[in-house]
Amino acid sequence: MDVLVAGGHGKIALRFERLAVERGHRVRGVIRNPDHVADVEATGAEAVVCDMEREDVRPHVAGADAVVFAAGAGPGSGPARKQTVDEGAAVALMQAAAEHGVRRYLMISSMRADDPGSGPEAMRPYLEAKGNADAALRDSGLDWTVVRPGALTDDPGAGRVAAAPSLGRFGEIPRDDVAAVLVEVLETPATAGVTFELLEGETPVAEAVRALAG
Repeated sequence: MDVLVAGGHGKIALRFERLAVERGHRVRGVIRNPDHVADVEATGAEAVVCDMEREDVRPHVAGADAVVFAAGAGPGSGPARKQTVDEGAAVALMQAAAEHGVRRYLMISSMRADDPGSGPEAMRPYLEAKGNADAALRDSGLDWTVVRPGALTDDPGAGRVAAAPSLGRFGEIPRDDVAAVLVEVLETPATAGVTFELLEGETPVAEAVRALAG
């Protein structure tokens, strides 16, 4: 399928792009900085230069079968940018998807997004923005899946995870494994309408995603 990835130069996005291309999908990564074109193309994906804070993403959504929101303002940004990127850009992508009849929308969210007050104070603006974006997506009418990983690491992926609507604990997850889960979710239509938390665990990725799909 044709997959458009918002935030195409992110650490999870680059991993996802490589895996999805290897599985035979056409992948297009939306990036703000033209200097990142080569990094995206190195994954086998196509680079689309578009600043989603200032430019209209709708022309690039046309023709896609699915979109993945992997963008983020980043840890060095203030609350205002978290609202315009983590929430605002996510909502803009929803609207563009709906306008072009792109039903499938995968959201990379975060654990605690449904309860920002439970997170560290410095993270609350981010968690609030993610929670608002998740709520907007659930109300969008699209075929959405919200993936809420724990603390992200650059450790090598194990190919085994813990995934459930609520895990009842907090922990870590390698970005490699988040990307692998996203590819499985993309290829499992029955995960539409599911919000789930994701941590390192003992269940093979494909099996964990199948269990979420019921």
